[in-house]
Amino acid sequence: MAEDPTRTERSERRQVAALPWRRGPDGVEILLVTSRETRRWVTPKGGRMAGKTDAEAAAQEALEEAGVEGDVVDQPFGTFRYLKVLKRRAPRWCVVAVFPLEVTCEHEDWKEKAERTREWVSGAEAERRVDEPELKALIAAFAA
Repeated sequence: MAEDPTRTERSERRQVAALPWRRGPDGVEILLVTSRETRRWVTPKGGRMAGKTDAEAAAQEALEEAGVEGDVVDQPFGTFRYLKVLKRRAPRWCVVAVFPLEVTCEHEDWKEKAERTREWVSGAEAERRVDEPELKALIAAFAA
């Protein structure tokens, strides 16, 4: 039986992500953080926020999850999909709009510091570390 695309779109959860970056001596560097539960390398992401644009929400996620602030672009660089596996609930597809954020301030302490690790890496290393194929492609295109 063919998948009903309208059903898939309704069941997908929309999220926003920041792609924190800076210019390093060898080119673009990307700031990755570990997820809280699986400790996989990811970009800061979360749900859309009432009263904030998607770009502002992405910047808020970067502050809370990675302890960074900076200049975020108003339009997403791209989107990616991933299957969010939740405890006690069925897995759900998420569509994530990715907003580049040029980091201008890196805090020593931040809200989720005890729950996550952050690390600056080259674009190529960021691409290697993340699991989601569409996010890998976005990072490769951005860091090129």
